[in-house]
Amino acid sequence: MNQWTLRMATTSYTVAVEPGGRWAELVAWGPHGVEQGPSAYANLGDIHFITEADAAPVEYAPRGRRPFTGADLEVDGDSWPTFEEASEADGVLRLAFTDEVAGLRTVLCYRPEPGVDVLARWAEVTNTRGEPVRLTRIGSAGVCLPVRRPTLSFLHGEWSREFQLDHVTLPAGGFRIGSSYGVPGHNYAPWLSVDDTWGVSLAWSGSWEITAEVEPSGLTRVRAGVLGPVDLAPGETFTTPELALACSDDLPRVWHAYDRSRSRPARKPVLYNSWEATGFEVDLEEQRDLARIAADLGAELFVVDDGWFTGRHDDTGGLGDWYPESPDFGAFVDDVRALGLEFGLWVEPEAVSPKSQLYADHPDWVYRLPGREPTLIRNQMLLNLGLPEVYEFVVSTLDRLLTECGISYLKWDMNRPATERAPELDNAHVRNYWRVLDHLRSKHPHVLVEGCAGGGGRTDLATTGRVDVVWPSDNTAPLDRLKIQHGFLHMHAPHLMSSWVTDAPGVFDTRPRSLKFRFVLAMAGVLGIGADVREWSPEERAEAAGLIARYKEIRDVVHGGEAHLLGEGAIQYCGEDRVVVLAWHTGSLTGVPLVPGQSSRVRLRGLTALSYADDDGQVYSAAHLTHVGLPFGWTATNDADVVVLTPVR
Repeated sequence: MNQWTLRMATTSYTVAVEPGGRWAELVAWGPHGVEQGPSAYANLGDIHFITEADAAPVEYAPRGRRPFTGADLEVDGDSWPTFEEASEADGVLRLAFTDEVAGLRTVLCYRPEPGVDVLARWAEVTNTRGEPVRLTRIGSAGVCLPVRRPTLSFLHGEWSREFQLDHVTLPAGGFRIGSSYGVPGHNYAPWLSVDDTWGVSLAWSGSWEITAEVEPSGLTRVRAGVLGPVDLAPGETFTTPELALACSDDLPRVWHAYDRSRSRPARKPVLYNSWEATGFEVDLEEQRDLARIAADLGAELFVVDDGWFTGRHDDTGGLGDWYPESPDFGAFVDDVRALGLEFGLWVEPEAVSPKSQLYADHPDWVYRLPGREPTLIRNQMLLNLGLPEVYEFVVSTLDRLLTECGISYLKWDMNRPATERAPELDNAHVRNYWRVLDHLRSKHPHVLVEGCAGGGGRTDLATTGRVDVVWPSDNTAPLDRLKIQHGFLHMHAPHLMSSWVTDAPGVFDTRPRSLKFRFVLAMAGVLGIGADVREWSPEERAEAAGLIARYKEIRDVVHGGEAHLLGEGAIQYCGEDRVVVLAWHTGSLTGVPLVPGQSSRVRLRGLTALSYADDDGQVYSAAHLTHVGLPFGWTATNDADVVVLTPVR
């Protein structure tokens, strides 16, 4: 039997071609050495009313081979491929299957990611016919798990309530999440875990689906990929997006390590964004006042959000005409920089307003159906970024802005889904979106890019591998945001999570929280401030300045350390020389000291020293911190805290 074992940091994945050469199947997946023994995936029983492939742990199969329990590839007419060859080069295993009758060649690709417990999988499908072929379903991979009654964990929600972590137990049947928006969307994130042990995350910035099904054989099969159709010309190859696979008893730790391995080592400055203070009314004197206060507080970056460009007085105009409204804009940027602040701008490059000059000049650049007016969402239309001329316009516009305006931070937003875009255009738009981001990183390496799509609508692995931070949600209310960030950190690392301190009331949970709570919450990722700081009292500004200074002391541990999610109420970050614990109180008080009771406790994990001391000199053994917990004395006025623990040598 042709068999290969792919080794990651502490896990391995073994795949084989079945003796008849009809498909590849999973043999073992788990800690190193798990492949030494009989496969837990192989079917040992008789086949009734289904095919052999329907009962096998198939890695990737077209509908012809697997007609009943679900296929990864569907074309016009079924396909019955056979194994052709295997090759290994540049760290990638390729297993090629061909079907001369159907005119398809499919290559299954496997790449262990260096230094982490992640395996990347994808497929390369080539049309060997003499005529076009339509792929109506094209998955990136299928993976079988030896679980009869899986508990699936997933992230769902809506705009302003993204990344809600939820769970469902599947005794039979199927489960599906996805997006047809042309972006990953707010409703679901392209991420799934099974029994908190196996996880998948799709690197695709367009429409997608992930399914899980309990199969008659007793296996649970997870599939993921783009939404079709995909049209292939003769000789053309479609490369599916990569699907990242992880196996661990601590999946967030693996996903965080993977994110860090793909990120560039850039310092993430403390940001001030003026949107919530001024909205569309970008008066430069007001912006100067905000910048002066932000600098006094300790901010390191000043970002002007929507409203800075020609014709942008509300959400009905301006998009596409990316020139500053004020002729004094350059002097304003110089003034901001003179305060010791870096400067950033908000843009929405894929959007265009009906009243803009760009739309007047190029009405054919937007997605629309012949003879019909394009659908407006948020009073705007969507440019067809898949067109070469639109791609060139976006690149040249961003090059000009980044050069002329002295920008070191770019907030890329997208505030509407595609409507008239045909599904087959999804691929071209996404690939050119990636090309623009790759261009920015190559030509403007000093510029940090924030990925945003009306909040957390575009936080897939393909985007996070090309930007420096992402915006999880437009909802910055403290208790709402706590749940959003808790879910987000199951999928992505803290150094990617932009988080602001604002005065926004809750949308779903309206209980007020202290300024300290809001700061400690935002410290869990990349700290930003979005409030109208002109309205803060001198005492609030002094408290904010102290908390910002505190954040700067722990930033390297938060962004580079190993994070442990200790429920919704606390996060522990383990650095080389310190352990940082951020904790928030959201429930009832204990009544201490008025009535008998004990302190609230948070049990820590992953400690490597025998004992630790906090900033007050209190010493704790690792056993105490792990089994009893770190104490917190919550009161009506003390609802969040930062604790730094240093190993006692």
